[in-house]
Amino acid sequence: MDVAQDAVLAKGFAATSIDEIVAAAEVTRSGFFYHFKDKNALARALLDRYVESEDALFDELFDRSRELHEDPLHAMLIGLKLLSEMMGDLPSAHPGCLVATTCYQDQLFDAQVRDVIRSSFHSWRQRFAGYFREIGEIYPPKTPVDYDELGDMVNCVVEGGLILSRAYDDPRILAQQILHLRSYVTMLFSPTRQ
Repeated sequence: MDVAQDAVLAKGFAATSIDEIVAAAEVTRSGFFYHFKDKNALARALLDRYVESEDALFDELFDRSRELHEDPLHAMLIGLKLLSEMMGDLPSAHPGCLVATTCYQDQLFDAQVRDVIRSSFHSWRQRFAGYFREIGEIYPPKTPVDYDELGDMVNCVVEGGLILSRAYDDPRILAQQILHLRSYVTMLFSPTRQ
């Protein structure tokens, strides 16, 4: 799975062959096909593992931020700062998002793989929209906002930041984009000073 994920993140699914994976993993083709019926089954397994890992990362960061501050706005700002620091601390550019990589080549996959992609983004939308709704109950936003769209904005900033970091070969870009999102959240929800 690690070999396959690294190859897919580096080159995409289309350019990653089963022969390449079995050679690098030092398994036989029959061993591969014992575990995965085809490339779609491999994609589903990789996506499930990746999403579980990303969910655990978000849980850890944002649970920690809630431990550091009970106020939901301040906890969100702390969480975004922690996420930015973690992404900026990587030794090289983040390799990318497996969900996005799969999404870019969705024509290669069956409906089940596309459903995993859609449900992953939907889950992340709901996660962040829930945080923003909680903040909005205490700090009404300065302008009307759709919380689901704001949750999608987190996805867009992270995914877009990954693309830019990779394109420029500069891991700091992702961290900086998360900090820009943090500034926007601050401006959107912070109480007006009299």
